[in-house]
Amino acid sequence: MSPRVDGSSATAARTADVVVIGAGQAGLSAAYHLRRRGFVPASDAAGAELGAGPGSAAGTYIVLDSETGPGGAWQHRWQSLRMATVNGISDLPGIAKPEVDPAEPSSAFLTRYFGDYERELALPILRPVTVSAVRREDDDPAGRLTVESSVGLWSTRAVINATGTWSRPFWPVYPGQFTFLGRQLHTKDYVAASEFAGQHVVVVGGGISAVQFLDEISKVTSTTWFTRRAPEWRDDEFDHRAGHDAVALVEERVRQGLPPQSVVSVTGLLWTPSLRAAAARGALERHPMFTAIEPDGVRMADGSFLPADVILWATGFRAALDHLAPLHLRAPGGGIVMDGTQVAAEPRVHLIGYGPSSSTIGANRAGRAAVSGIVKRLGAGSRSRTA
Repeated sequence: MSPRVDGSSATAARTADVVVIGAGQAGLSAAYHLRRRGFVPASDAAGAELGAGPGSAAGTYIVLDSETGPGGAWQHRWQSLRMATVNGISDLPGIAKPEVDPAEPSSAFLTRYFGDYERELALPILRPVTVSAVRREDDDPAGRLTVESSVGLWSTRAVINATGTWSRPFWPVYPGQFTFLGRQLHTKDYVAASEFAGQHVVVVGGGISAVQFLDEISKVTSTTWFTRRAPEWRDDEFDHRAGHDAVALVEERVRQGLPPQSVVSVTGLLWTPSLRAAAARGALERHPMFTAIEPDGVRMADGSFLPADVILWATGFRAALDHLAPLHLRAPGGGIVMDGTQVAAEPRVHLIGYGPSSSTIGANRAGRAAVSGIVKRLGAGSRSRTA
């Protein structure tokens, strides 16, 4: 069983060589590679020292997760998102996915898979734990960081941040938005198409979630689709080369300190049989963004008025990094300058599941890369103190 902590039981400061924040796919990957490199749970180690043990880092680590159970953001996905339609999910490192039932909701399958993974590897995951801030303990660039959490303080030598984006839905602001008398909801709030029967639904967004919603909802009621830019559709399969090129473009943005774009914004949308059927129903007729929201609908770009009962904002998410604000990591461009998974301005902090590693394949690779960098850095730090 994975360790748990009651939110009221632990308040004293504790230490760990590495604190992983988040236990979604990226966080579990990092935990796996820490374990594989010889790190032991902080709660199990009585003063373990770096370098104690053949071929092993022998440091300590802990994973802090804000969720009440395994599964990361997947446990909150809408029920109609089945394994047959979800984007490709990579195996977690070391343990392959069990056989997949294409008709099973992704939330159920992946929550079960992640939970079994945590238990089999006995990963030291404390939940539910909310991290409110990460701070430098002093001015020493090789010193320690303090992680402030709902169960007290952790003093650590390195942080692997894997908090993802689900907790930070992005809501664009339009004139008249708060005068709308109908319902407004975000991807994060979506449950099922059936709740919109008999209503006209405006769907906003140019990504995979938006077109999946249009496909589902247009089967039970009328819809209108709005995006800022015309989407790019592709007929060819998304092969390894295309994936590599897309990730490289996103990586270049974060290297320059610009806010990362989603990989999908680079790759475009892939035609599937279900989406072609939606297009045949007229559900994928895209309109330029409306200019204003009024109590009973939206004002179209051509000046006409479209009555609407619901506005569904499928407008994506932003990286959940507010707890890192005390470190002042953001560059003038609004993003965080990265060197691989390491923050260029603060090498004690690694971001995984961020920018180019926000895909499931990228998250696994980033977990391994972050741990390799930390092992190298902590090993060098240990040698310099004993020289």
